[in-house]
Amino acid sequence: MIFPKLLTEQTLASARSLFPHTSLGKIYLNHAGTSPLSIRVVGAMTNYLRERSEGKLETYQDDLPMVAELRSFVQRLINAESTERIALTGNTSDAINIIAGGITWRSGDRILLNNIEFPANVWPYLNLKQLGVEIDIIHSSDGRVTTEQIEQAITPRTRLVGLSAVQFLSGHRADLGAIGTICKHHGIIFAVDGIQAVGAVKLDVQAMKIDALAAGGQKWQMSPHGTGFLYLTEDLQSQIHQTNLGWLSVADPWDFYNYNQELDRTARRFEGGSLIMPSLWGMHAALGTILEFGLETIEAHLLALTQKLIEGFQKIEGIQFYTPSRADERAGIVSIELPPNADPKNVFKQLLQKGITAAVREGMLRYSPHFYCSAEEMQATAEATAECIESSP
Repeated sequence: MIFPKLLTEQTLASARSLFPHTSLGKIYLNHAGTSPLSIRVVGAMTNYLRERSEGKLETYQDDLPMVAELRSFVQRLINAESTERIALTGNTSDAINIIAGGITWRSGDRILLNNIEFPANVWPYLNLKQLGVEIDIIHSSDGRVTTEQIEQAITPRTRLVGLSAVQFLSGHRADLGAIGTICKHHGIIFAVDGIQAVGAVKLDVQAMKIDALAAGGQKWQMSPHGTGFLYLTEDLQSQIHQTNLGWLSVADPWDFYNYNQELDRTARRFEGGSLIMPSLWGMHAALGTILEFGLETIEAHLLALTQKLIEGFQKIEGIQFYTPSRADERAGIVSIELPPNADPKNVFKQLLQKGITAAVREGMLRYSPHFYCSAEEMQATAEATAECIESSP
């Protein structure tokens, strides 16, 4: 367990200098929705576009080393076995569909989900009902999906457990290590939606016995839209019948007229066609920044910030927390239910007028800071929220 600890003043100042909105009096707390882009990301993408427009024009050979290093960044973020286990994708849904659509399902196979998942981690599996696959749903009443609930819901026909590392609304952080061990014991595929975790907290796919992990880059990875990745083990890759192929799927894409060659032995086979280079340059800059500051440091800071928010909200009469209070059960999200007399949408709009961006989800207010946010901003946000609730019709 990483214990809450705020960044030093010097480190925080360095982080904040990368995000111009912090000098404009804006407090941005919706990283669970989409992150602002740092000056490094904007610079990397701008330089690429300018080079394609007025510089070398053709930069593909220069882009390939960046892509290779980007895979190594992802590998380090999740402690994958090697870069060969990483496929770059456009978003979480694309990555999950590679798994859901590639496994050879039998009628009567069962998939275990829960009722608080983000839809991206549900619809690819629901789509399998047409093949006779049954979906079992764990019902959560408190925003938590526990190890015990999953173990009790497993049946002899359960082939896959799909679960978010961190739930998008409650912010509950699953005990992935324990759940992975259970899945391994039963011979069940453990597929994790990591979009609310990667870039915010440490993940270890090997230690956690995760078979597949999908994560779009636009949230905690602080990357442009249209970026993301899929991690999968070599064993799971061998079980997937690939439904989509492209010129980059094969062992030697540059052997153009060789239509008899094998697919690439790495996860690159799932990438298919040409990659979105401008966005990948941005992702490269974003992940490089996260690794520079360090995931342990970022996680500790986020836990301290969310604790500050919780303490501030506890002073507001009538607030109910949907986010667990225990540090080991949360990451960067704090969601609250307002008193009955307060309209969440109205409070949200008032906060925007004060320069504070949160989010309204399922009738709750959700706050999600990142590593460049400060403890002072958390106090200001709690105080502003109290004021807005007081004046809300």
